[in-house]
Amino acid sequence: MKLNKFIALVGMTGSGKSVIADELIRKGYEFFRFGQITLDIVKERGIPPTEENEKPIREEVRKKHGMGAYAILNIPKIDALLQKGNVVGDGLYSWSEYKILKDKYGTQLTVIAIYAPPKLRYKRLTERMLKKSDTDLRNRPVTKEQAIKRDFAEIENIEKGGPIAMADYTIINTRTVDELLAQLDKTLKEIGE
Repeated sequence: MKLNKFIALVGMTGSGKSVIADELIRKGYEFFRFGQITLDIVKERGIPPTEENEKPIREEVRKKHGMGAYAILNIPKIDALLQKGNVVGDGLYSWSEYKILKDKYGTQLTVIAIYAPPKLRYKRLTERMLKKSDTDLRNRPVTKEQAIKRDFAEIENIEKGGPIAMADYTIINTRTVDELLAQLDKTLKEIGE
């Protein structure tokens, strides 16, 4: 029996993960976002979804469930989605989460890193401020200073570099969306999609 595929996307903020996720959804993949747990807690507490409000919640969740929290807490959702079809998970973060998911899903899991250099990511993130509001909170604008602070926190505090370094595939996002999606198509062919 052929197992459905599970693709986990990893990359720094503004690298293009959501663009890749949206394309995979268009191709019929079931979707979940690792960090939705944080946004659900924010909503429950009735506080605005800002980095200042979300960071302590992420830390609280990890303190309670360990560094692999967002993998552990999403496993029931992943398993249910895999029953329906191929799955894309947007926003794998920590090394611990990576190891938990690799251990549980083995070759069923493919990790794709999306890379863009910091200067380009910061430009993209600040340009989001000029666009309409992001009601589903997937492409939120941040200032360059907020993005730099978040980069350092993710690398130093949640070991985000590990999953990026150990990704099965890396897509470089420095040009157009069309070129980004062409790289995705090439990667999917290699995966056997």
